[in-house]
Amino acid sequence: MAPAAFPPSVQEGPDGLRLPVSALRGQWVELRLSDDPTAEATGFALAFIGPDGRPGTLLPEEPLGGGAYAWTGRVPPDAVDLRVATRLGRRPVGLRGLRIRRLVRPLLVLRALRRSPGLALTAVKWRLRGKKVRARGFLERALNGRRETGYRNWIRAHRRRGPERAAIAAEIAHWPDPPLVSVLMPVHDPSPKVLRAALASLRAQIYPHWELCAVDDASTDPAVGRLLARAAASEPRFRVLRRGENGHIARATNDALAMAGGAWCALLDHDDVLAPDALYEVARAAREDPDLVLVYSDEDKIDGLGHRFEPHFKADFDRELLYGQNYINHLTAIRTDALRAAGGLRPGFEGSQDHDLLLRLTAGLDPARIRHVPRVLYHWRAAGGSGTFSDRALERTEAARLRALQEAAAAVGARAERGPEGFGRLVYPLPAPPPTVSVIIPTRDRADLLEVTLDGLLRRTDYPAIEVVIVDNDSREPATAELFARLRADPRVRVVPVPGPFNFSDLSNRGAAAATGPVLLFLNNDIEVIEPDWLTEMVRHAVRPGIGAVGAKLLYPDRTIQHGGIVLGIDGVAGHSHLGMPDADPGYFARMVIAHEVSAVTGACLALRAETFAAVGGFDAEALKVAFNDVDLCLKIRAAGHRIIWTPFAKLIHHESKSRGPEDTPEKKARFEAETRVMLGRWGAQLRADPYYNINLSRNSAHYRV
Repeated sequence: MAPAAFPPSVQEGPDGLRLPVSALRGQWVELRLSDDPTAEATGFALAFIGPDGRPGTLLPEEPLGGGAYAWTGRVPPDAVDLRVATRLGRRPVGLRGLRIRRLVRPLLVLRALRRSPGLALTAVKWRLRGKKVRARGFLERALNGRRETGYRNWIRAHRRRGPERAAIAAEIAHWPDPPLVSVLMPVHDPSPKVLRAALASLRAQIYPHWELCAVDDASTDPAVGRLLARAAASEPRFRVLRRGENGHIARATNDALAMAGGAWCALLDHDDVLAPDALYEVARAAREDPDLVLVYSDEDKIDGLGHRFEPHFKADFDRELLYGQNYINHLTAIRTDALRAAGGLRPGFEGSQDHDLLLRLTAGLDPARIRHVPRVLYHWRAAGGSGTFSDRALERTEAARLRALQEAAAAVGARAERGPEGFGRLVYPLPAPPPTVSVIIPTRDRADLLEVTLDGLLRRTDYPAIEVVIVDNDSREPATAELFARLRADPRVRVVPVPGPFNFSDLSNRGAAAATGPVLLFLNNDIEVIEPDWLTEMVRHAVRPGIGAVGAKLLYPDRTIQHGGIVLGIDGVAGHSHLGMPDADPGYFARMVIAHEVSAVTGACLALRAETFAAVGGFDAEALKVAFNDVDLCLKIRAAGHRIIWTPFAKLIHHESKSRGPEDTPEKKARFEAETRVMLGRWGAQLRADPYYNINLSRNSAHYRV
């Protein structure tokens, strides 16, 4: 391993590496880091340290590919140091290079023009008018604009080259009964250029055992018919049928399905492109598990020049997310007999015909019979004028999606409605009467925080049946005693004294033992209620069969995201999804506006049935007294066969760690390290493979970066 390359001024302290930046205050700089890809991934966090010694907001480093990362921005005017650390407050073990350099204005403008020409020109305009602050804001936005550099490097690193393709071909040659894959392609007036590209991507498949079932849905352009006829004449695996009248995509696809002779069908739009290994991956999955019904892959978009962009690295099967959006989308391959048994595509659902099919096909289907291949196997044409069926009428598409979702909702006793950004939402019913929710709040003094939490619970929450169990851990301040005295008059509130050293798990378990409600809600004493129906939303999910726990969308006071669900493997153990992003940001492919499954949720606001909590043994009060007890609890719940749901429709403010303070003493760090070792020893395999977070995404943070 090569020696690390750091500036001489870098010092290693008790909380990681520190680089003095006082001489660069107010200057624009570029920070570059390099990570050793062979080292155990622990991630790193970048933050400027102010004169008070506390770190500021985490800096959004940008992946450049090959283990390199960069950040470009302006050093705060009061910054003292730049800190590079892990969550353990140590130097990242894989960090091999670190440098910072000042950038002159012409270079800044040039970079901004490359990333976001419109914003960069606006910045220049305001600078010429003498509006320096406004110009600086637009320049920062341009420089922080999303780049595709990381994805271009990812494409190069993951492309299957000659030797690997030859090895795959040799592997296929030894398969005794390679499955035939029928590619279903409805065709209606595409540009001949994009149709040729789609057909060429089939000819380029590494896997040779396929057939194309193309149905020309009465195209009006005679060039389309001629192109298909020539293609069929030159390639015996191309089968072409022409409809006498336009029946739209569902009927055309069903006609293609009637032609299919393969055991599996793969869906391909007439203007899209398959990766060369697409059908090989489908066939390999089908051979590995004969019980599979559905195989789907990651995808990206392709423009008119053939450039790939906007990759969608997907989760494994997530029924809740599928209700909200057709995240499965492309590439989709389905067992032919299952596709026919489902009735194929339904006319009348054009624009959302695939979503409707997947909702019907997966209803009641064991997730073990669904396989996600975490490779980009499909390139979805985004060029204008491509003739894509689903682009024709957005309003009709949304209406069709909502009708399909209404049918799926009725089957599970829910109501479907249009959610944020036009995505779907299922609203589940509450039992009648609504079950009592026992809200368990561990606390030690800080009556100012606790009073805000209780006011929100008891006066600004519209749920009708609440019991509050305050677990008091040695409160001594007069203000707390006064608050408890006032609360004695409220029959909904009880105070359970539990003296001794702080142990969140034990305090929560004691509160659960004192609770009488069939639903438990673990709530921190620094939570602020901002919407009245948050608890109703959580209980709707918590009482559903098969749901083990429910988490909420928690915001910092500045309305940035503190908790969007927990992703396993971040910094070695776990981290919060979309941390620090604005509440208004829909997140990675709308994750922050759609209810979906996650591996874990934070114990700061966690609802579940009391019987589930008891069945898995509650929180681990021996080995996980403070950190990761919520992750451990959720993993035990999942191991018992239950699902974990995170919902954006329960939204609160979390004044994180206001009552306990940061993890900044040697004792707290030693305890955190010990609890980290417990998690790695107990759940190591699961932490390395979160099914709801794609393996192609960075573990440095849960921001869904390549």
